[in-house]
Amino acid sequence: MVDLPHLGEDERRLAELGYTQELKRDWSGFSNFAISFSIISILAGCFTTFGQAWNNGGPVAIAWGWPIIAACILVIGLSMSELVSAFPTSGGIYWWASTLGGPKAGYYTGWLNLVGLLGQGASVAYGCATFLDATLGTYSASWAAGYSLSRVFVIFVGVLLLASLLNIFSGHLMAVLNNISVWWHVLGTVAVIGILIVLPHKHQSAAWVFTHQINNSGYANSTYWFLVLPLGFLLTQYTIIGFDASAHLSEETQGAAKQAARGIWQAIFFSAIGGWLLLMAFLFAVQDEAGVTKAGGAVTSIFTQALSSDWATIVLLIASVGQFFCATSCITSSSRMLFAFSRDGAVPGATLWAKLSAKRVPANGVVISSVISALITLPALKEVDINGAPVPVAFYVVNSVAVIGLYVAFGIPIWLRWRAGDSFRPGPWTLGKRYKWMNLVAVTEIVIVAVYFMLPFTPAAIPFTKGFSWKFVNYAPILTIGSLIVLWIGWHLSAKKWFTGPKYMIDAHAGVSSTPEIGPTHRREGYLSGEYDG
Repeated sequence: MVDLPHLGEDERRLAELGYTQELKRDWSGFSNFAISFSIISILAGCFTTFGQAWNNGGPVAIAWGWPIIAACILVIGLSMSELVSAFPTSGGIYWWASTLGGPKAGYYTGWLNLVGLLGQGASVAYGCATFLDATLGTYSASWAAGYSLSRVFVIFVGVLLLASLLNIFSGHLMAVLNNISVWWHVLGTVAVIGILIVLPHKHQSAAWVFTHQINNSGYANSTYWFLVLPLGFLLTQYTIIGFDASAHLSEETQGAAKQAARGIWQAIFFSAIGGWLLLMAFLFAVQDEAGVTKAGGAVTSIFTQALSSDWATIVLLIASVGQFFCATSCITSSSRMLFAFSRDGAVPGATLWAKLSAKRVPANGVVISSVISALITLPALKEVDINGAPVPVAFYVVNSVAVIGLYVAFGIPIWLRWRAGDSFRPGPWTLGKRYKWMNLVAVTEIVIVAVYFMLPFTPAAIPFTKGFSWKFVNYAPILTIGSLIVLWIGWHLSAKKWFTGPKYMIDAHAGVSSTPEIGPTHRREGYLSGEYDG
C-alpha cells in the first residue's frame, strides 16, 4: 500500500493510480451523476434521432426496442461502474484498458473513446441547432420559409462557440450548470408528456403503438426483422450514451470511487425510464402517420400536427434548451478525456492539450474539441432525400460514429476485466461474481451494435447498385475502419516505441518516489494481485 498520510482519501487514491491532484475536486456526487444524465439527455436523443427509428421499424422499434436495448446498455453501465470504482481517473476507459491490457490496449481504447466523444459532441450540438431553428420556425412563418442547411450550420457553430466559452470560464460553473440541467430534463420531460397527453384532439391506440411496423428505408419488407428494425435501434443506442463522463470527471468528484460508479448506472437507469415514457407520449400523439413520414420521420411534425403553434413552440424550446445543456456537457467530457490522454503523451501536441488555464480548466482542449466537432459535421451541409423525404443522413452518420467509437472503447476494458477474472481487485463498488455473465452480455451487445451501425441506411448507399449516390453513403465504417488502420500504422511505425501507457506522475514532495521503475506495468500487476490497497 502507498502511504500518503497527508492527503485526503480521494487524493491518496489518485496518487496510488499515479497522478497528483491537478484538477479542482469540487464536484459533488450529484454533480457527477448530473453530467452523465445531461449527456444522455432524453431531451436530445429522443427528439433528434426519433426519425431513425420511425423510418426503420416504426412504433415497434420505439415501443419495444427502447426498453430492450436500454436493459442491455444498463448491463454495460454496471460493468463500467465496477471499473471506475477501482480506477477513478479522468482517463477513465483508456486508463482501465491500459492497466488491464497493457499500452497497446490503452492506445486503441483511448483513441476510439476520443473519436466517439468528438462525434457525440458534434451530433448533439447539430441537433440543438436544428431544434433551435425549428423553434424559431414555429414562431415565425418567414423564418420557416427561409430554412436552409447553411443557416442551421451557422447556428450549430454558434452553439459550439457558446458551449466552449462556458466550459472555459470555470469548471465549477459546469458543475452548477449540470445540476440545473438535471432538473430541466426532469421537469421539462414531465411538461412535454403532460402537454401531449392533454392537448391533442385524439390519440393513437395501444395496438398501433405496440404493433405497427413502418419501413421507409428502401429495403424490402422481408428484411424487416433482421436488418431494418435493428437500424432503428440507433435511437436508443445513441440516446443512452456518454455516461462515461462520470469517469472522466472522477478526478473532480468528491468520494469518486463510490460516487462516479453510482453516477454511471443511475444516469442510465433513470434516463431509460424517462426516455421510454417520453417516446410513448410522442407515439400516442401522432395524428397523421403519412404526414410524419413525409417529413422524414421528424418528431417536430408530430408536435405541429397535435398542438397549436404556441404549444409546439414551447415543446421545441424545452427540447432545445435541454440539448444545449447536453452539448455543453459533451464538450466538458471530451476535453477531460483529451486532457488525460495528452497528459500521458498519446496525442500530437500533447503539451498544449494537457495545459490547464488559471482556473484549472483544459481550455485548449475545449477549443480544439469544438473545432474538430465542426469539421466532421461539414457533410451535413449536403441535402439528402430518401423516398422523397428529407433525411439528415450526415447527422445519423455522425451519430453512428459516436456510438461505434464510444461503445467499442467501452467494450475493450470490460472484456479485459472479464479476462482478468477473480484476480481483478475491485473498488468499494463491485458486481461480485455477477461480472462473469454481465461482462459477456455487455461485450456481445457492443459487437452486434458496431456491425449494424456500419451498414448502409438505404439500398441507395450500396455501391454498384441502381440508384447509388455518394450522398446516401453511411461513412461511419470509412471513418471507423480508416481510423483503426491509421492507429495500427501509427502504433507499429512509432507509438509502440515510446508509448508506455499512463505515466506515473507523482512528485517527490508528495511522498512517493517518481522513479521510472514504478510504471503502468508495475501498477497493473499490483492491482491484479492486491498489492495496492486502495
